[in-house]
Amino acid sequence: MMQTYEAVLQPNGHLQFLDLAAVAHLTPRRVLVTFTEELEPTDTALCGATLSESALAQDWQRVEEDAAWAHLQPAK
Repeated sequence: MMQTYEAVLQPNGHLQFLDLAAVAHLTPRRVLVTFTEELEPTDTALCGATLSESALAQDWQRVEEDAAWAHLQPAK
């Protein structure tokens, strides 16, 4: 099964995994490396999730949205 982990490729060729708990069980294996333009977003205001958060929050807070999901919350 393929899994994706976020890591930083160090100049010496070693991968530094950002979530060590997720990769603690890994044994040596073949990997594919995709280079991104930046290590981390420098301006989080431009991230897609941040940009859509307020628009989605408006949608999620509507009475119609609660009614649409009510069948998944039988205790209410």
